[in-house]
Amino acid sequence: MSDFSSIQTELDRAVATGVFPGAVLAVRQGDRPIARFSAGRLSTDPPGASVLASTIYDLASLTKPLATVTSLVLLIQNGRCRLDASLEEYLEECAGSPIGSATLRDLLTHQSGLPGWRGYYERLSPNGTIPSSREDRLQVKEKLVRMIRSEALVYARGTRSLYSDLGFMLLGMIVERISGLSLNEFFSDRIVHRLGSPRIQFVLPEELHAFLGQVGETHEGIAPTEIDSWRGRVLCGEVHDQNAGAMGGVAGHAGLFGNVDAVMAITGEWLRAYHGQTTMLNRDLVREFTKRQAKEGTSSWALGWDTPSTPSSAGSGFSVQSFGHLGYTGTSVWIDPVRRLEVVLLSNRVHPTSRNEAIREFRPVIHDLVSQEFLA
Repeated sequence: MSDFSSIQTELDRAVATGVFPGAVLAVRQGDRPIARFSAGRLSTDPPGASVLASTIYDLASLTKPLATVTSLVLLIQNGRCRLDASLEEYLEECAGSPIGSATLRDLLTHQSGLPGWRGYYERLSPNGTIPSSREDRLQVKEKLVRMIRSEALVYARGTRSLYSDLGFMLLGMIVERISGLSLNEFFSDRIVHRLGSPRIQFVLPEELHAFLGQVGETHEGIAPTEIDSWRGRVLCGEVHDQNAGAMGGVAGHAGLFGNVDAVMAITGEWLRAYHGQTTMLNRDLVREFTKRQAKEGTSSWALGWDTPSTPSSAGSGFSVQSFGHLGYTGTSVWIDPVRRLEVVLLSNRVHPTSRNEAIREFRPVIHDLVSQEFLA
């Protein structure tokens, strides 16, 4: 069996060439134990401590499949909502708006007609103040729903796919409206707790000090992202995404922080459910959510998960049945159910600046190397 030294060498090379200050890679294949690799430091400016396998990262858009989509599957399998129900059935204030008749399926496949991004945070909080109470966060979300409701559709629904944070902001609010819990409460109570409380969570502003203190006591370390001109500081333990920040750190599109073992606790549930093993998730729903929804060549999106395109960040070794997702901060998950292979990459490639996009070339290289080493 390989000692996987080539994987460690590639991670070290990526640090040396400035792809990211540091990173953690975790791989699980079949019934093998998780293989963990770490390289580099938490930060470069100033130089930080060495990255450990337990280091916590801003997971960015991995929040979409890990928190929002997993929550929706639980609600659907319990009869609380339907994939083909319209948005206005759950967010009645959207009735009569351009987006009101879009279905949950439209939002999950990024085919709703919504624009990809809007800088709502500049209107929600011009001075960079973050809502630090439940009441303030509710008021912000009410304003945000009105903003999205007022958006004109930028293409006819279902005619194309445009990756949209706005759709997932709405999906996070749907989880809250149906469950009666905030997204962070639902995620913590119904998912994380049932998995034995691995190290993954949303970080509320009023809990930031305690969170950073706990991380310091356990020596896990948390990787900072970049200097945010809107908030006026280097972000560490605060969500990098500014719209999620304006919502108080809890949103359907971004906000999760966690380590690789915690991410794999959730990906493992998806993979086991895919194969009909006993998990919290329904096998048929998992199969539906991870299946490409559009015709070949029109969109690679499943339901909240992506599938390999050509070229793919998963490289060339993953099967067409694979599913995964990327995160802007330098994170990714790819799962191949045919080969029972899970790969989680966590980095803070946005430190010290998000203008660094070298990870685009690195991702397929490291996934091809993992495929060669673990599937040979």
